[in-house]
Amino acid sequence: MPSEHARHFVLDPEIVFLNHGSFGACPRAVLEKQSELRLRMEREPVLFLARDLEKLLDGARGELGAFVGADPDDLAFVKNASTGVSTVVRSLDLRPGDELLTTSHAYNACLNALRAQERRGVKVVSADVPFPIRSPAQVVDAVLSHATPRTKLALIDHVTSPTGLIFPVAEIVRALEARGIDTLVDGAHVPGMIPLDLRALSPAYYTGNCHKWVCTPKGCAFLFVRRDRQDGVLPLTISHGYNSIRTDKSRFRLLFDGQGTDDPTAVLCLGDSIRFLESLLPGGFPALMRRNHALAIEARTLLCKTLGIDEPAPGSMIGNLATIPLPDGPAEPLQKALWEKRRIEVPVWSFPSFPRRILRVSAQVYNSIDDYAALARALPSLL
Repeated sequence: MPSEHARHFVLDPEIVFLNHGSFGACPRAVLEKQSELRLRMEREPVLFLARDLEKLLDGARGELGAFVGADPDDLAFVKNASTGVSTVVRSLDLRPGDELLTTSHAYNACLNALRAQERRGVKVVSADVPFPIRSPAQVVDAVLSHATPRTKLALIDHVTSPTGLIFPVAEIVRALEARGIDTLVDGAHVPGMIPLDLRALSPAYYTGNCHKWVCTPKGCAFLFVRRDRQDGVLPLTISHGYNSIRTDKSRFRLLFDGQGTDDPTAVLCLGDSIRFLESLLPGGFPALMRRNHALAIEARTLLCKTLGIDEPAPGSMIGNLATIPLPDGPAEPLQKALWEKRRIEVPVWSFPSFPRRILRVSAQVYNSIDDYAALARALPSLL
């Protein structure tokens, strides 16, 4: 049986969609709200963009701050988490011989933001984190064993993209801070998947997407910069805020809130997305997070049993994403066969490198266990 909540989404009912983690999916009601905002903008663009937008953004930032546990003035809206990572890395005063630390589970686009600094003589250091994995302590040990006096920044995933693991970022942030190393947390998957309290975590930098597990329209993400680091951060686009003489807002606010003409409607739908998802289950977002986590664990158990393998990570390290090791082989042909022959949308990747490969399933409110049963039926013959 399909999930009773599938009707709220515009996803093709003929496709078994198990890849919410890549780009998200937006509910019909929120898409309708975005259309209304776009019409309002086009009816009087000057009124909307030049007069009304600042207060609208302040309102959206307030709702975001309440959701992620942060002072709204420490948050800037960006298009996606990759933009947030690039913004921070390109703002650093790096010198030849400096090191940028990350892990073997880093998202490729964000890893490339580090690699681009190699032309300045900077070294990118990758701590190898095993998968399958036994405990979060292995992550902490791997990261700290690669931190040196030359480390200027650590880019650490909160929830990894290829393996869907929840990393112990609070412990890592504290340990690196004690060594004088700032941490940029890539929380692309975190908002809406697991609880987030940025005041308690207090990293130097944190970036996250809202179009994934908060289900906003595409183009809604945020960058958190701790107050003592804001003076050193510039947006990728320098615009009017750079020489503004306003004193009613911080320079950080002025730099990031006005970066030229754009479509801000995805950001302005953030509150609508939060309220819509909260309305689906008694208990709101906490209940939704528990429901999706339980479904991901149930799906992983089913798939591991089908393949006759052990579960590759503790359940405590799993949120709404579950990754399954597969027999060695090329990844792309299997993903293509699942899509073309069974109409199952699910990512298959080489990880950590060919010929090893993994399969990652997502669990969102529109999914039911029957979706994963279809995958379990398809895998033996296609493998």
